[in-house]
Amino acid sequence: MSGQTFKPGDNAFFASDSPTHPHSASFEDDGDTGYFYALDLDRSDNMILDALHIYNVASVSDRDGESSLSILWSADGIKCALLINGYPHATFDFAARQGRCRTNFPTVPNAAPGCWDSSDHRWSDEATAWLK
Repeated sequence: MSGQTFKPGDNAFFASDSPTHPHSASFEDDGDTGYFYALDLDRSDNMILDALHIYNVASVSDRDGESSLSILWSADGIKCALLINGYPHATFDFAARQGRCRTNFPTVPNAAPGCWDSSDHRWSDEATAWLK
């Protein structure tokens, strides 16, 4: 997925499915915050495996202009990355059951059955090594 444009704070939703597995990732801007979600398409209830905070609209320095958004998948369809204006903001590794984002939020353990551990979302440049 590439070439999507949006303006931070203008209620946007973008989704992209893995090319090889029943996984999906979606980005949502609800007007106040931007979040990135990992989803399991095989689950009929609570498809959300993890959620990553990307930004608070009020803190986005260039929120008055258009931004480009891409959700890129690794060739094996197990990892994905959220790029805004070409810059990686978050990643999901479905095999490792790990989400990473630059804000490291939320960091509250998720007790919902089948969901990933959300107590640590610290950014790691290794998480995007597959993009190169």
